[in-house]
Amino acid sequence: MSTVLITGANRGLGLEFCRQYAADNWTVVACCRDVSQATALQQLARQYSNIQLETLDITDFSQIDGLSRKLSLLAIDVLINNAGVYGDEGNHRFGHLDYQAWLDTLLINTQAPVKMAETFLGHVKCSQEKLIVTVSSLMGSLADNTSGGSILYRSSKAAVNAAMKSLAIDLKKDGIGVLIFHPGWVKTDMGGANAPTLPAESIAGMRQVIAGFSLDQSGDFVRYDGEVMPW
Repeated sequence: MSTVLITGANRGLGLEFCRQYAADNWTVVACCRDVSQATALQQLARQYSNIQLETLDITDFSQIDGLSRKLSLLAIDVLINNAGVYGDEGNHRFGHLDYQAWLDTLLINTQAPVKMAETFLGHVKCSQEKLIVTVSSLMGSLADNTSGGSILYRSSKAAVNAAMKSLAIDLKKDGIGVLIFHPGWVKTDMGGANAPTLPAESIAGMRQVIAGFSLDQSGDFVRYDGEVMPW
């Protein structure tokens, strides 16, 4: 049985990743900041015995280290960095930037995914699939930015794209792949009610790309349907 570890598993895309992988008989390690408050995730775990719930605040790197030690004997086929934050509240626009909020956004969206990859590298390396996945955004694309704004979010996603591209190059010699996803504009708490894509569609597409992954695709920045996105 293959194993996937998912951060930000309590809602939105993370919860749908858990649902679809569990239904497909994967072992799912579902991580979120407060399992006791994750009602929907708890309900899903009661439905599927192959879901393992783990408390993980990705801003606390000692917790990441601790979870790695706890799961030391577990091979992780696919590590999915899904947890993220928007950061650009209405009063955070240029001229009124909240620099602490910017640091917090960079910590969650950029540094934490790299820390997860670094800490769980041994778990991934001893698996069959050997894949690290990061859910990014087209808003991290420099070429696609024609509307401006969202400085906190855009910069954090551009940075994680760059970091993951470097990891793809560095880890290829070990047979470890890296994929960077634009999940589409999805109807979630972050995406909002007007988003045209449902979580189930986005996740099904990303899972199909993951299932068909080959190492020559490592470092690609792709939409959920596999279309290559501009850097």
